[in-house]
Amino acid sequence: MQQELNRLEDLILSSWRVPLTGRTLIDEDKLFEQLDFIRVSLPSVFQEATEILQHKQDVMLEAEEYGQQIVEAAQAKRAQILAESDILRQAEHEAEQLRRKTQQECEAMMQETLAEIERRRQACMEELEQMRQTAIAQAQEIEDGADHYADSVLENIEQDLKDMLRIITNGRQQLRQENQSQNYSSKKK
Repeated sequence: MQQELNRLEDLILSSWRVPLTGRTLIDEDKLFEQLDFIRVSLPSVFQEATEILQHKQDVMLEAEEYGQQIVEAAQAKRAQILAESDILRQAEHEAEQLRRKTQQECEAMMQETLAEIERRRQACMEELEQMRQTAIAQAQEIEDGADHYADSVLENIEQDLKDMLRIITNGRQQLRQENQSQNYSSKKK
């Protein structure tokens, strides 16, 4: 994901700069292509989170099977030595200890897995928000640059039109003066 963001930054840095404005013109197609690629890459992050969830479920299932095996083994042992009460009490005590230990291990593994999932989810959300903020800022900067460029072009056209109007006005005045001069000369004759 970081590489794709670096490519997006390179696209911006390598784009044509508008002279005297500090603005950059960016090829929209390339920008949208890069943003689309980043959007397509995001599901892999979510896929990774899904795999972690699946791993958590597998670990829980293994732990439950392991616990069940321990309980079954303890019950078999208890049945075997049922006649001897001291041994029976000892077996029940061991089975209870094993059950507690297994339950504690399962709970600890579950808490670790849930904490890891939450960390990854939070990291994904932060990365998505950062990418969204960056894209918004870049889009605003591009829009501002385009507005400034359009204003500059319109200002140049306006100045050119004023110059042309001044030339036309001067030309008409000169023609009028020449016409008046000719009319005055012809009246004298």
